[in-house]
Amino acid sequence: MPVELGEILEGKVTGITNFGAFVALPDGKTGLIHISEIAEEYVRDINDFLKVNDQVKVKVISVDPKGKIGLSIKQAVERRRKPARPALSFEEKLSRFLKDSDERLQALRRSTDAKRGGRGAGRR
Repeated sequence: MPVELGEILEGKVTGITNFGAFVALPDGKTGLIHISEIAEEYVRDINDFLKVNDQVKVKVISVDPKGKIGLSIKQAVERRRKPARPALSFEEKLSRFLKDSDERLQALRRSTDAKRGGRGAGRR
């Protein structure tokens, strides 16, 4: 059965290089997980995330005419999205902006008032 684009499969890591990891797929074929497709975060060293013989869930993201199979771990993992906040009206956005602006302005005034004394203030 040929590997299809978008399919999610279980595989076994068979090798690790500095640019990715090779994974043996159930149909006997081998695919490559590029280093950029291993995790959502920056991956400096693949060995921090994967070891040879690890079982991984991967998504097929490319199949070229020569038979090379591109895989992704990070696309195979279902991401839990935060519930969307209800959209704010223009008036609510403006109100928040004005409140934040006032708070910043007050903090700025406090810091400049403290500096006005200078070094020689109070000396006679």
